[in-house]
Amino acid sequence: MGTGSEVQIAVAAREALEADGVPARVVSLPCCEWFAAQDRAYREQVLPPTVRARVSVEAGVPTGWREFVGDAGRVVGLDHFGASAAYTVLYEQFGLTVGAVVVAARESLATAGAPPAAPAGPDNTGVLHAPTGDR
Repeated sequence: MGTGSEVQIAVAAREALEADGVPARVVSLPCCEWFAAQDRAYREQVLPPTVRARVSVEAGVPTGWREFVGDAGRVVGLDHFGASAAYTVLYEQFGLTVGAVVVAARESLATAGAPPAAPAGPDNTGVLHAPTGDR
């Protein structure tokens, strides 16, 4: 899933996955808020609840994608700002790449085949690790 320019990364990742025999599709959400405002039947037609393996690609802050990718999904995105360079350099530097999306998709597929994971709680340093694998 993606919006705007990120869709091209999702399409290239789909092509790479399908070349390896992994069926995939891309959902373009031009406006997440408009999609969320649609009736449940439409949202479930676009994102069937039985399809738990999902990945979103977001060049901006990925906040909000979790509700669309669900418990087995992965979010590939940037959680910071301020770097300056050509977008191709920044995407490579910060892991917003076709390869990262393919890895995230394979992780999501593996997770979707397992029972939903619950947070394990903070480790001995007080850090709460999310079972989602978000990047």
